[in-house]
Amino acid sequence: MTDTKQYAGLRLVALLELSKGALVLLAGFGLLSLLHKDFVEAAEDLVELFHLNPDSRMPHLFIDAAARLTDAKLWLLAAGAFAYSLVRAIEAWGLWRHRAWAEWFGALTGAVYIPVEIYELAHKPTWLRFFVLAVNLVVVGYLALELWRRKQAKAQASQPAR
Repeated sequence: MTDTKQYAGLRLVALLELSKGALVLLAGFGLLSLLHKDFVEAAEDLVELFHLNPDSRMPHLFIDAAARLTDAKLWLLAAGAFAYSLVRAIEAWGLWRHRAWAEWFGALTGAVYIPVEIYELAHKPTWLRFFVLAVNLVVVGYLALELWRRKQAKAQASQPAR
């Protein structure tokens, strides 16, 4: 099996992680575009753009959160988005290069979300929540399988030749 075919699954997971990081990075830049602006007005415009009722619960919470937002908090959120994106990019690089640490990191960080995703799905089932949980289970399962394969290969390599 060629190197590319053997690691195609890991590279697919790497692209998924890189995409997640890129999406959060774009969101961080979007937050920075709000610097020195009226956050409440921007939140109200967004609620209006999506034709949401500003008096209903979630849009109201969103507008209230915007009222408490400051430029300093915006910088902090953007820095968090950058840090998250950097971590995902490093993980993606490690997965692309078939590094064990990246497989461990990906499996553990993905597994952390599973209980929350199950809880969310149980309390308010939607197709999107089901899809997110399913993809996460596949990714975590695949990375765990790769780690198991790595352990098996190491065990076979350490056995004396007969």
